[in-house]
Amino acid sequence: MLSLDDLADTARLIAIDAETTGFRMPSAGEIKRMPKGMRLPGIVIEIGCVELLRDGDGWRAGENWHRRIQPDGPLAKASIAIHGITPADLKDAPRFRDVLDEFEDFIGQDVLLAHSAVNEMDFLNFEYARVGRCGFDEVIFSDSDFVCTQELSRRFFPGVPGSLDVLCDRLWIDRSDRFQHHGALLDAILTAEAFIKMQGGFVRDDTRSVSFGDS
Repeated sequence: MLSLDDLADTARLIAIDAETTGFRMPSAGEIKRMPKGMRLPGIVIEIGCVELLRDGDGWRAGENWHRRIQPDGPLAKASIAIHGITPADLKDAPRFRDVLDEFEDFIGQDVLLAHSAVNEMDFLNFEYARVGRCGFDEVIFSDSDFVCTQELSRRFFPGVPGSLDVLCDRLWIDRSDRFQHHGALLDAILTAEAFIKMQGGFVRDDTRSVSFGDS
């Protein structure tokens, strides 16, 4: 994963989070053994992105991008309990291939920022392979594309659990909207706020506010 030092010449970051069906992604080997022509269901059901722009020595929030996605498959009950998204909510949602162009237009070639980034990396690589943009044993996104706030938090808070909730509490970030359900855009916003505070020296008062615009 990229470090803060790797961002010295970076002008734009994209905080990203995905909500999923809750089912395990099959491995490339398992997929090869599946009957020919079998249609794999998707994993991602919601993607949220927040643009971060260089602002002097720090960062400021720019535009948001958010879409729900039809996975063409079931949702695990345990996953629904976490994010609150039901099959009915996705009835008219576009498929991943239908939002791919606008997703790529938004993220461009910029560095991505995620909490537990390996998850987002795996989800995206699976969806890209599912629509034929790469093989299931290949990757579009790798460690060199991501900064992981979970990894950063473990450096700043050794021995502390690496969840986004714990990090927000440590940094005095209001996560009350997450008490009932998670959401891809909400979690991307919280990830962006956590990154801004960690790279800026743990600002812990109410004098610094971050405005996240809607798109």
